[in-house]
Amino acid sequence: MLANGQTVIQLMEQLAPKHYAVENDKIGLQLGTLNKTIGKILVALDVTDDVVDEAIERGATLIIAHHAIIYRPLAKLDTSTAAGRLYEKLIKHDVAVYISHTNLDVADGGINDWIADMVGIESDGRQCLEEVHTDKLYKLAVFVPETHHEQVLEAIWRAGAGQIGSYTNCSFNIKGTGTFLPGEGTDPFIGMPGKLEKADEIRIETIVPYSVHRKTVQAMLKAHPYEEVAYDLYPVDLKGRSFGLGRAGKLSRPVTLGELAERAKQAFDVPAVRVVGSLDRVVRKAAVLGGAGAKYVRHAQFAGAEVLITGDIDYHTAHDALASGMSIIDPGHNIEKVMKQRVADWLNERLAEAKYETTAIASSLNTEPFTFV
Repeated sequence: MLANGQTVIQLMEQLAPKHYAVENDKIGLQLGTLNKTIGKILVALDVTDDVVDEAIERGATLIIAHHAIIYRPLAKLDTSTAAGRLYEKLIKHDVAVYISHTNLDVADGGINDWIADMVGIESDGRQCLEEVHTDKLYKLAVFVPETHHEQVLEAIWRAGAGQIGSYTNCSFNIKGTGTFLPGEGTDPFIGMPGKLEKADEIRIETIVPYSVHRKTVQAMLKAHPYEEVAYDLYPVDLKGRSFGLGRAGKLSRPVTLGELAERAKQAFDVPAVRVVGSLDRVVRKAAVLGGAGAKYVRHAQFAGAEVLITGDIDYHTAHDALASGMSIIDPGHNIEKVMKQRVADWLNERLAEAKYETTAIASSLNTEPFTFV
């Protein structure tokens, strides 16, 4: 069975929820419709004319890309322009375009974590450079018969609830007596219609982040034996986990700036990198930011990093970094291409788990606009 386009995007948004995006970022469906079955998905960094041709040739009817194809409201759709011809080709061949941009940058296990992994930044103790989103917290309280207490509690935890700081599987459980009178036509798990019933129950209370609250409630309802489940879900005035752009952390071992530059060059498969700072400098803590990171040099320095690995560094930013004792490695904006195979692999795992025959493929095209000579 093939997946519907909406189903594909629901899976994608498990990896990169839309509410993680920076305000006014151009994300989501930008062209076409998701109200169709999808056989193949093409994952691309950019949607260029060649990438659209690739999608058509490979039979993909949905492109999931990182960079938007529509940046501002269109006053007209002129098919004599390069952009107009691109939109026309997509529409004629029924290829939809969905954008996952800063939400994929911010996400756990998203672009910035992939880049951090590739340059050797340890996962323990990583921090973001700029906070974008803080998860709201909710309190879930549900009444469960004693016979199914552990079953429901495990389902809630597996869905992502019950974390307080570095502690997981947190809950409070109170025994009590529940009463209910099943009405006519009901099929109660305990008791019978028309007779007041008393049951030994346990009230489970736990913390649920907003990002997983729907998933948690669905898991709880599925594991619960009652026909009608009594539960409360309400916001609490506590700060949840923060998510943000960029990553900073300790390297797995100290290296010179020159060694780290060579590592970045090999990891991102680029012919050259630009380096700001002495190549002999020993680096113990680094920061990364996919895309254009010139305005995050100070953020990286404030996080304790000795070097920032990012793209699109300008001349004056480089001088300012030198003056402040900060090093920079610039392998280019295009290193975000790491998302192509990673997103395709992630989607294929989820599609296979759900027993869909839909497949995701990574674009084979290099959309780097610069030629190194």
